[in-house]
Amino acid sequence: MCQNLAVRMFQDGSSETRMKDGPIRSGGPEVTSIARIPVEGSQVAPIEQLADVLYKLPGGALLLTTVENVLNWARASSLWPLTFGLACCAMEMMQAFATRFDLDRFGVIPRATPRQADLIIVSGRCTIKMAPVVRRLWEQMPEPKYVISMGSCATCGGPFYYDNYSILKGIDTVIPVDVYVPGCPPRPEALIEGVLKLQEKIRRERRLSRRGT
Repeated sequence: MCQNLAVRMFQDGSSETRMKDGPIRSGGPEVTSIARIPVEGSQVAPIEQLADVLYKLPGGALLLTTVENVLNWARASSLWPLTFGLACCAMEMMQAFATRFDLDRFGVIPRATPRQADLIIVSGRCTIKMAPVVRRLWEQMPEPKYVISMGSCATCGGPFYYDNYSILKGIDTVIPVDVYVPGCPPRPEALIEGVLKLQEKIRRERRLSRRGT
């Protein structure tokens, strides 16, 4: 059998909780609201009734979450990409940051140094000579860091796959890629969709709870 708690809320913010044995804590002269909250074991979720009571208090809004969810929300809402472009897809990336599409409204703010960036958008073909530079930039970024491969050339070499010896056959042979954006070149809307997919992936991450290997 579950046991019920009677919670009395007072104007000064204090409360009184009563069980069968008597009051647990009390304070304040005047009662403003009374609610009955079943303890653990009841079929009714106690937190729903508790939230209604606390919401009536000044500043009594209640938010329940975990540290991991808060960190993931902060990371997903403030992606800072590195400002560099490799080829023609960089023009579409610049347009995505311009006034018409405005990636800033998604919290995507370009940074000019890898020390402050957590996202690399590989926009365009990457030559074999340029691959070590991209790798070095990626290594200089702090964890957690993410990569978006923008366009067919960055993803698989594009039209240069067969007839050009100097083009890298996919940036994922150098650095790990989180999201692939297809197209030649992809529109700014496609890049925005890729950013939204990356944000969904970040929100599902479990960095604090995963076990080390």
